[in-house]
Amino acid sequence: MTKVHASLPAEAERNVQAFIDEVDERLSSAEDTCEVVTETLVDLHGDRAAYERWQAGEDLSAAERVRLQGYDPCNATLESEYYAEKDESRYTESKYLQWLWRQFDATPMADNVDFALRFRQMLADHLFEECGDDCRFFKGITFTYGHNISVGDNTVVHDDVHLDDRGRLTIGDRVSISDGVHLYSHDHDVVDQTAVENYHTVVEDDARVTYDAMVRAGIRIGTNSVVGARSVVQGDVPAHHVVAGTPAESIRVKPGWESVADPVADRLVNRQEERRIPCDLPDGLDTFDEFGRTLTPPDAPDAPDAAESDSGSDPGSDD
Repeated sequence: MTKVHASLPAEAERNVQAFIDEVDERLSSAEDTCEVVTETLVDLHGDRAAYERWQAGEDLSAAERVRLQGYDPCNATLESEYYAEKDESRYTESKYLQWLWRQFDATPMADNVDFALRFRQMLADHLFEECGDDCRFFKGITFTYGHNISVGDNTVVHDDVHLDDRGRLTIGDRVSISDGVHLYSHDHDVVDQTAVENYHTVVEDDARVTYDAMVRAGIRIGTNSVVGARSVVQGDVPAHHVVAGTPAESIRVKPGWESVADPVADRLVNRQEERRIPCDLPDGLDTFDEFGRTLTPPDAPDAPDAAESDSGSDPGSDD
């Protein structure tokens, strides 16, 4: 569908750009990022008066204190904070910026498209490993860290997309990622779900991943290809192909590209292992198993005899 240009009224435009420039300048300076994030969120949520009373030591209710503390990313925990293999030297800064992105999306201004797209582009320039020009990031996008994401020029990521960069995620130029898409870069072992491997997932230039699709870790989406809605992609998508289904299969070559595209094959080839990212955890980590399971496959070399097992529960049971 053809689009037209839309713009803010002149006064609103001046105020919006002044605010974005101010936050950008502060994030680019030597100022403490945690403080910049806190004060930006305080002002966006209209809580400056209460915040100053709190800073002055005045009495506040418990609810007010919790609310005001919540603007400070140092008082928050994110799921990715528990991942042992994360790069600690990069994570702290990324966490602060990711908190600002998420909490900005909780403000009414997140629905002001012209303002919100520019604000998120500015944040992406600070958060991502690389971010090109003229990108458009819509509402509800989540990431694991943010600092393992590279995005090219003129790419659009629509509402409620999950960009998993527990491994590494590269998105090219002029890519379209539709609403509800999940791009993964980590995978769990099918037997021991606590065992995780990280991969490099790639979406090449001019590709389009459409509504609610899921791309598995370590997959390459080829140049100028299309992933159909609600597809589950478990193998590399050839350039100029249209794929669809669960699991996705190549169903055709885009019209006009037949002379330069590979022929349609029966199935997509999984080259995940070629893009695995090795990870050696440091010694002495204080780790924990969130499930606490003691399941052992009956065919494993060291498995106890079934009659000697002290567990009578069904391995597939939730009990």
